[in-house]
Amino acid sequence: MLVPVVGPSGAGKDTLMAGARAALEGDARFLFARRCITRPAEAGGEDHSPMTEPEFEALREAGGFALWWRAHGLLYGIPMAAAQALEEGRVVVANLSRTVLAEAAARYPLRILNITAPLPVLAARLAARGREDAADIASRLAREAALPPGLPVETVMNDSTVAEGTARVLAALNRAAADARPAGRAHPAPPG
Repeated sequence: MLVPVVGPSGAGKDTLMAGARAALEGDARFLFARRCITRPAEAGGEDHSPMTEPEFEALREAGGFALWWRAHGLLYGIPMAAAQALEEGRVVVANLSRTVLAEAAARYPLRILNITAPLPVLAARLAARGREDAADIASRLAREAALPPGLPVETVMNDSTVAEGTARVLAALNRAAADARPAGRAHPAPPG
């Protein structure tokens, strides 16, 4: 089962996913997909596989991505190893763009993990980062895109401690693992 992780800025997705990844290390039921991004490694942010745009395009054309998309001037891809893990009945956890959720649902069994928090908590966390002023924060929170209708979503409210939020994510992932089954069918080729 594919578990795309989504949620608004300030929800603590990266923190909770790091805690879940550490807690599940060595558990063969799970694969935490490492995204390929056309961004240098030294640019900061998430741990990713850096690629140039020509490298990314060559791999995409060769069918090397289970899913891929363009956002913020960059290309993002989930390696084909994720599709292989899904075929084996494993749970693949991946940070995905909302723009590819419908495509992902059409190709793979999935349950979206929506990590969120109440608006005042989100605003306070974004303010604590010190990267945006109050108007920018309000604008960011107002433009949060809705999830595509009809897709299975499990929401984790991250409004407590990191330990509690991580425990909630682990519970959601374990429910996904209990429902995961080997796909037993060929997946359509990635769009080209």
